[in-house]
Amino acid sequence: MQFSKFGHKFTTISSGILHLMDDLGSALSGAIPMLSLGGGNPSQIPEIDHRFRARMEHILRDGDQFERLIGHYGNPQGHHIFIEALAEFFTRQFGWPITAKNIAITNGSQAAFFSLFNLFAGEMENGKRKKILLPLSPEYIGYGDSGLNDDFFIACAPKIEWLPDQLFKYHLDFERLNRDIDFEEIGAICVSRPTNPTGNVLSDEELMQLDQLAQKHQIPLMIDGAYGMPFPHIIFTPAHLIWNENIILSLSLSKLGLPGVRTGIVVAHETVIKAMSSINAILNLAPNNLGAVLALDMVKHDDIMTLSQDVIRPFYHAKAERTLNYLRQVFQGLNYWVHKPEGAFFLWIWFQELPISSQELYWRLKNKGVLIVPGHYFFPGLAADELMPHRQQCIRLSYTQETAVVEAGIDRIAETLHEVYRVK
Repeated sequence: MQFSKFGHKFTTISSGILHLMDDLGSALSGAIPMLSLGGGNPSQIPEIDHRFRARMEHILRDGDQFERLIGHYGNPQGHHIFIEALAEFFTRQFGWPITAKNIAITNGSQAAFFSLFNLFAGEMENGKRKKILLPLSPEYIGYGDSGLNDDFFIACAPKIEWLPDQLFKYHLDFERLNRDIDFEEIGAICVSRPTNPTGNVLSDEELMQLDQLAQKHQIPLMIDGAYGMPFPHIIFTPAHLIWNENIILSLSLSKLGLPGVRTGIVVAHETVIKAMSSINAILNLAPNNLGAVLALDMVKHDDIMTLSQDVIRPFYHAKAERTLNYLRQVFQGLNYWVHKPEGAFFLWIWFQELPISSQELYWRLKNKGVLIVPGHYFFPGLAADELMPHRQQCIRLSYTQETAVVEAGIDRIAETLHEVYRVK
């Protein structure tokens, strides 16, 4: 059986996101119990789960609403009542001059970025090739293999700030961005905020500088807000949300507590929304309606803001602090640094002078029943010799599981690292 170039790309690559999702499935269904500290699944927050359960029960009781939900195709742009509610929400909360024409729904933000990246980069109508610029590396694992062409991304290494208590922080290197990047070959700029995997939150000033840079070169700035503002607002440091017609904002209901319903939201210029609707129609006919209907009342009544700020954010902030404190206890004597956790729900841990690669550490931990994500997957577009050996010395650890699971996993990680450093 012969596949096309498209088929070859998506069946032969060693994809980081495929690796991660396979591990998530194995952790849930495998014969060997696994301590899953690798994936991006959100925690079960009782108050949030209760709200969605109550909403579903209302749908089931309310005449034929359930039958209409599952029995009819939606619009390729997405559930129109939900989109109208979102437009009113953004205008009410932030004063943005947007309408329903500025919003599209997708089957998850992963699908949204696959479409967006290939809209703005790859082979262009004039025969030239464009790339997506990731100005702060490391970046999200799911971006790496989403381009239809090779050599699809270009990334910039960060400046590193050393902080007290074994912490460090990545910063955008604007001098290098302006000096080393040929913007003639850039189709769009993309950042996640908070950044997955590090929990880094770009400052308002950094974000505005990126916006100015994008507008100067007449290319869009994509902001991946899967963990960010206005929902689920898993941000632990002061930050504000910005949007204009040159910004493409991507949001998700996954980290709000609905990863299984695959609902992404794109806020952008009308031209982009029309393009996303066309792609939806071709690939899916229409996005699913379940997430939109489950979240509709939350958006209409602004509950989505209060729940995000008063329930979800404090929940994850407390877990981050507890996990970091426990890690410091059991990692004593190890040569490690943790990226300052400013958002999302991961710890990005750097083991200086690690005698083995993070990939080898991953395998050793998996054999001990612990899943983490090795760090080398998070550097798409970075030159092969940049940030070495740093990119082979980092891991991403999720703290969304129950405290006992997270701490047991950290114990095994520490035990393994002591073994590794001892036989150095």
